[in-house]
Amino acid sequence: MTETATAKGATPARAAPGALAVRDVSVVVDGRALVDRASLDVAPGEVVGLVGPNGAGKSTLLRTVYRALRPTSGRVLLDGEDVRRMPGKSLARRLAAVLQESAGEFELSVYDVVAMGRTPHKRAFEGDDAGDRAVVMAALAELDAAGLAQAPFSRLSGGEKQRVLIARALAQRAGTMVLDEPTNHLDLRHQLDTLRLVRRLGVTAVVALHDLNLAAAFCDRICVMDGGRLVTAGPPREVLTPELLSGVYRVDAEVTEHPRTGVPHITLLPGTGASGPS
Repeated sequence: MTETATAKGATPARAAPGALAVRDVSVVVDGRALVDRASLDVAPGEVVGLVGPNGAGKSTLLRTVYRALRPTSGRVLLDGEDVRRMPGKSLARRLAAVLQESAGEFELSVYDVVAMGRTPHKRAFEGDDAGDRAVVMAALAELDAAGLAQAPFSRLSGGEKQRVLIARALAQRAGTMVLDEPTNHLDLRHQLDTLRLVRRLGVTAVVALHDLNLAAAFCDRICVMDGGRLVTAGPPREVLTPELLSGVYRVDAEVTEHPRTGVPHITLLPGTGASGPS
C-alpha cells in the first residue's frame, strides 16, 4: 500500500534504507576543484560521518547527493539509480536532507514547516489527513519540540529552528538521510539527542560533523575530506589517529579509548600544532 493510499488515520511507514554510492564525483567552480574525484559507498542502515577542516568540500559533496548541485563529472546512485534521473517527488520519498544554510524566515507556524515534509507523499493541493498530522507531531516530539507546534517559525532561536528543520526531514519518512552539520546551534543535550535519533531510526545516513568526538561515538565509519578529496575512510578507531589529525587538521592531539564507551576520544593539546607553541 502506498502512503497516498494509506487508510485514514493510519501512520505511514518509513521507506526502506537505501544503498548510497558516490562515483568519481568532481565539482569544479571557476577552475577550482571544490570536490575532486570523490567516491564513497554507504550500505543500507549505515551511519557514515563526513569530517574535515573548513573548506574541505564536505557541504559541496553533500549538495551533489541531495541534488542541489550538479557535479561537473561523476554520479550519485541511490539503490543503483542515478539521483539526477529520478523524478523529484520520487527521490524526496526516499531521501531527506537537513541543510547547513539558513532556511530563511518562514511566515509559517512550526507545524506548517514540519508538514512540508509530507509534501512528497501527497497529490497536488491535497490536505493533511490524520496520518499526516500524527507523523508531524511525532517528528516534533522526537526533537523535543512538540510544544512549539503553533509558534511562528521566524521567532524561534537558532537551536529551535534547527530542531524544527530536522523534524521536517524526519516527517518525510525517507529511508536515507543527508545531514549537513545537524548539530549546529544545538546545546549539548540536543546534539546527543539528534545523533541518537539518527541511529535509532535505522536509516542510511551521511552526516557532516565538525565535532570528531561526536563522529567517533555515533558513526559506523568516518570519511575524511581535505582539499576536496576523500583522503581516508574506515571505522573511527582506525581513522582518528594523531597522525591523521596532524596531517589534515594541523593540530597535535592525543587519541585514547574512552573508559566508559570504548570509542576513540580526542584531546587537543593546547599550545601545539603546525605553528608550534604559542
